[in-house]
Order: sequence, then structure tokens, then C-alpha cells
Amino acid sequence: MSIEKNNKSKAEELKEKLFSKKKNGCVTESENVIKEADSFCEGYKTFLDAAKTEREACAEAVKLAEKNGFSPFDKSKKYQPNDRFYFVNRNKSVILGVMGSEPLENGLRISAAHIDSPRLDLKQMPVYESDEICYFKTHYYGGIKKYQWPTIPLSLHGVIFKSDGSRVDVCIGENDDEPAFCVSDLLPHLAQEQMKRTPGELIKGEELNIIIGSRPFKDDEVSERVKLSVLNLLFEKYGITEDDFLSAELEAVPAFKARDIGFDRALIGAYGQDDRVCAYTALQAILNCRNPKKTCLTVLTDKEETGSDGNTGLNSSYLKFFVYTLAEMYGAKGHDVLSASECLSADVNAAFDPTFPDVFDKKNSTRINYGVAVTKFHGARGKSGTSDASAEFVSRMRLLLDKNQVIWQTGELGRVDLGGGGTVAMYIANLDVEVIDVGVPVISMHAPYELTSKFDVYMAFRAFSVFFAD
Repeated sequence: MSIEKNNKSKAEELKEKLFSKKKNGCVTESENVIKEADSFCEGYKTFLDAAKTEREACAEAVKLAEKNGFSPFDKSKKYQPNDRFYFVNRNKSVILGVMGSEPLENGLRISAAHIDSPRLDLKQMPVYESDEICYFKTHYYGGIKKYQWPTIPLSLHGVIFKSDGSRVDVCIGENDDEPAFCVSDLLPHLAQEQMKRTPGELIKGEELNIIIGSRPFKDDEVSERVKLSVLNLLFEKYGITEDDFLSAELEAVPAFKARDIGFDRALIGAYGQDDRVCAYTALQAILNCRNPKKTCLTVLTDKEETGSDGNTGLNSSYLKFFVYTLAEMYGAKGHDVLSASECLSADVNAAFDPTFPDVFDKKNSTRINYGVAVTKFHGARGKSGTSDASAEFVSRMRLLLDKNQVIWQTGELGRVDLGGGGTVAMYIANLDVEVIDVGVPVISMHAPYELTSKFDVYMAFRAFSVFFAD
């Protein structure tokens, strides 16, 4: 019997033993895993197209939950292990739960993602005409590069409450047989002065006006004939008048569809993947949760892109009040339940982009196809605005993911003096809950069209799933 000689040097052996072994998951994992990821993401693309606003994402989550045996939360009911419930907060956020077999005093398993994304909101009195073109005036929502929003097709989503209190749901511009809308930009031939502006002022906030009509009403005796024509069309279709915009929430979002990107179809391109990529994977994890030991919650929340303020954001008390109510139903104390709980703050990180390498610390950046990102801290320079997970909790998540063969990585959001960003983690931590950020790396974050890896999306789903099952 021959014995193969080990030709590795001592240094090579030590390097193999001591250096990090993180590799591209599309290389290390089997073809079956890649196929599972591709299959999983077909449902994700459908969700992205159906849920372009926080209201739509909330409604879609409820629809999927009810198909999977969830029912509205009833505080007079005594839930048994594996019972499934959901609680909707003002149609913009939702908590989905599966009752565990252990007492609530042992803590909850929580995943929390946000379902709002950067966009253009309409002002309260948005309709105006200028030189025979009719526009919507907008106020942008969240952190955007304003110059990215002109000259792309936009759709209009939201609700209008008329003077009689009746509600009108609006979704126009998504289907091929519907009109879309657009913000204009200057042609290069006439943009010499515009190009002297700083990048942040290349397009100003007050220039993000959406073209909604140009054909005048056929009556020479009145002024603002294009505005009249547009308002007449809106009245005929929705029964609304100009004053009804005062009690409306209307959002203009990119009319793009979610699509595969690249010859290998390894990436997904779509609007709003920050943070609906984590919302969908955390939602699917709770929908597939069966017989957990700890009671499990997935929280899909609003207002993260503007600081999580407001009664549908996690800087409010709605999650705390819900947990306190649940605890009281079983004779437990809410603060005891929260103190024993753990949470995955399900939010994205910035994937390393080789086109713009200078803003990243390559050794501490997340990469596409390297799995779900576990981010110890976010925040800005000096770690401002972050919870900074403890080494103990990082260790716990590391062992959990490794034990369950979930491919994961870690990284920061850019170089120290350049980067920074916030998540809901600090608001969860303020409830005395152990929390760490876990999510999907994104290329072109906050742009109208963002990119994610199908492999990373699937690993995020697996991470949330094993967390609930643990």
C-alpha cells in the first residue's frame, strides 16, 4: 500500500489552519443548493412586483400568512403551541407570530425587517400646470441620489380618502396597458450651467416634478386647461377632486419589474430590495416555522428610511406594547419576556462593488455570493447610531449558522470615515433585547434599481429559519 507524501510546508499547513476560509458560496456549495436558491427567488421576484410600498407589502404579507394558517391576533384567546397569528398596525406594519412550546418567560425569537423604501412622495397639494404641462410636486422620502430619479418610468401607488370619508386605492403604471409617469431632465446640449452644480444639487428637490399630462381641455375660455383636463380624468376614474389630495398618501416608485441580471441569471435587479429582500426572507421563515420551542415573531415595519419615527416605525412602542399584551395573556411580565429575547435585525449591507473600490475596506466588506451578512454594528463615524452586538451574541450566531450549514459572512458598510448607515437594531436593543443585524448584501443600494445575489437571498431565508427552529 502506497502512502502519498504530504508536500505542504509548515507555513502552508499553518495558513490553512489559521487563516479565514470564507469563500464564494457558488463555488463551495453543491449544484442542488444553487438550484434551491434559484427556485426560492422566483417567489421573491413575484413579491417585489406586488409589494412596492409599505402598505402593499403589509397587505401581501397578510395574504400569504392567511394562506399558511395565520389568523388575526385575539388577545382574549389562549394560544396553544404552534398556533399562528398576525397583528396589523395601521396597514403599514405587521407582526406575525407562531406560539412556542416553552413559557414566554424564556424569551422570544424575533426577526425585524422594514418594508419602506426610498421614493418620491406627493406633496399635500401636488397638482399644478406650467406652460401647458401638468405636474405632480413631490417630496422625496429617504436617502436618495436625486439625479437618479429623472427619465425613468414611474408608477403611482397609495390611497386617497375623499371628502365623504370613502377610500380609493391607487395603483397605476405597473401594467403595460397603463400610462406611466416621469421626471424630466435637461439635454446635454443645454446643460452647461446645470453640470456646474455639485452632484447633490445636480437635480434639486424642487425639480423632482412628475409629468402627468399635456393635452389641454378643449375650452379656450378657461386658464390651466391641462390641469383641468387631468383633474377631470381623475374625477371620472376615481371620483376625486383636488382637495382630496389633502387626505391622500401617494407614492411614485420605479415602474421596473424584478428581473434576472447577467447571462448566468445569478443576480436579481429590482426596486426596493432594501429592505424587502430581508422582509420576504424573514416572512417566509415565519410562514414555514413549525412547532418552535420559543415563541417566534417576524416584524415587518415602516419608516426605517426616515429614522423609524412615527407610530408605524420601531422607534415607537407598538412592538413593546404587543409583547406586553402577549405576556399578560399568560401571566408573564413584558419586560421579563423582552429581556430574555433575541432578535435578528433583518437589514441589508452594502456589497463590495469593484467599480468603486476606494470607498470600501475590502477585508471588512460583504460580497455577493458569499452568503448572508452578519453585521456586528452599523452606525456612522465613531459607531454613532448603532447597538453594536456583544461578542457573546456574535459567537452564538456564528455557532448556530455553522452548525446548520448556513453560508454567512461579515462586513462593515464602507470605510470608517466614509461609511455609515442605520437599522432598526438600536431600537430593538433599547427594549433590552439581544440583537444583531443579519441580511443580504446589496449593490447600488438606495438606487431606483438594486442588485442582490440569489444565493445570498436563499441563505438569508435559511438563517432566519434556523434561528426560529433553534
